[in-house]
Amino acid sequence: MTELNRDFMAMTLGRLPVTYKALYTGFLLVIGVGLMMAGEQIMLTHGMADGKPGLSINDIVYSYYGNRSGSKLESVLTGKMKSNAPAEVRFAMIQWARDGAPTEQWATKIGPLFEKNCTPCHNAESGLPEVGKLEVAKKIAEVDHGESIATLTRVSHIHLFGIAFIFFFVGRIFAMAEFNPLWKVILIATPFAFLVLDVVSWWLTKYWPAFAWLTMIGGIGYSMASTVMLMTSLAQMWLPRWTQCEPTL
Repeated sequence: MTELNRDFMAMTLGRLPVTYKALYTGFLLVIGVGLMMAGEQIMLTHGMADGKPGLSINDIVYSYYGNRSGSKLESVLTGKMKSNAPAEVRFAMIQWARDGAPTEQWATKIGPLFEKNCTPCHNAESGLPEVGKLEVAKKIAEVDHGESIATLTRVSHIHLFGIAFIFFFVGRIFAMAEFNPLWKVILIATPFAFLVLDVVSWWLTKYWPAFAWLTMIGGIGYSMASTVMLMTSLAQMWLPRWTQCEPTL
């Protein structure tokens, strides 16, 4: 092993040059804020699937398995979209869905409600379903079976590819921390394992709602492991306890 390799292997976060500390710190801080924003986004979308604040097992079941006692339209109007329309408008839309979404009511009664309350966001430019069109509205007025296979496939590959890169770079920085070797390996591997569990649980819940617990466990698991690695890395880069020599530029 060359002297350069030995120096690299012996490098710890506390002994890094200031330039690398600044680079790694900026990355970790942005990732930390990003993780918090992701958590807030989950609370505002999936967390309102059952119409109540906070993420629950019912929220996960409704998101992936669906609320099969009613339509997708009813689920969103009593859940995450509840605040976007007055109570009487929501009642009329839900009743229309429960009546089988009759076409004859669209032009004079239901269509204008969608046009006024929904199309400002659900339009061709937004990329969201254009619910102002009868065929789209009738589709979401059918029984709610949760996320479609196409949506699950798209979201699954985005999560697996994108979040795996985040865990790789966080783990690469944490690998230089002064930490128990066994626990270091466990912490680095944990987010990847729980990420796979999280994504697999979506597909299982789509067919068997009892697996919704796995989604909760997966999300909590990789969030906790990532937080420990992130906070440990920041602490060891800047706190005097781990700074063993004068940093260089």
